[in-house]
Amino acid sequence: MSLKQLLLADLQRQYHYAGLSDTQPNTWGIFKKALNPRFAPVLLWRIASHFHHLQLTPFAKIASLLNFLIFGIEIGLQCEIGGGLYIPHPVGTVIGATKIGHNVTILQGVTLGAKEIDISYLPANRPTIGDNVTIGAGAKILGGITIGNNVTIGANAVVTKSLPDNVVAAGVPARIIRTGVDSPL
Repeated sequence: MSLKQLLLADLQRQYHYAGLSDTQPNTWGIFKKALNPRFAPVLLWRIASHFHHLQLTPFAKIASLLNFLIFGIEIGLQCEIGGGLYIPHPVGTVIGATKIGHNVTILQGVTLGAKEIDISYLPANRPTIGDNVTIGAGAKILGGITIGNNVTIGANAVVTKSLPDNVVAAGVPARIIRTGVDSPL
């Protein structure tokens, strides 16, 4: 997907949660939402990621640093994130995953990353998140694990083992508390 397509998908997700699902996102909508604290961190990360892929590393790092300083969110430039990312409260969130699918909601204080210090950002040490996943406030998803599609992870859960599709997991350590869950959208 192009940068514009990703941003429009992210904006559509914003509209969905604002009860404006019948509104079609457009470029003007991106500009109007640029200062919204629920959309601006995603916009800044998309810009940083775009610069990173163009090998304009200094600009990517500046955009990433701005995101951290203004919104208190840290997102690895190497992380691949599908369209429809929604982060309603970005403060205290650390995203160091290998890949995040489409239509993922990440609440405040979430950590996605390695179990140990991993400066080299090795994909084998970092989680992969599927499509249509909701990650509750304060949840920790650690290690080279895979979270399936249509998964909900409860607040403050600590996930260190892979989860299949269509489940709800909660607790410390996280365990599956419900199966057969449909997509939240």
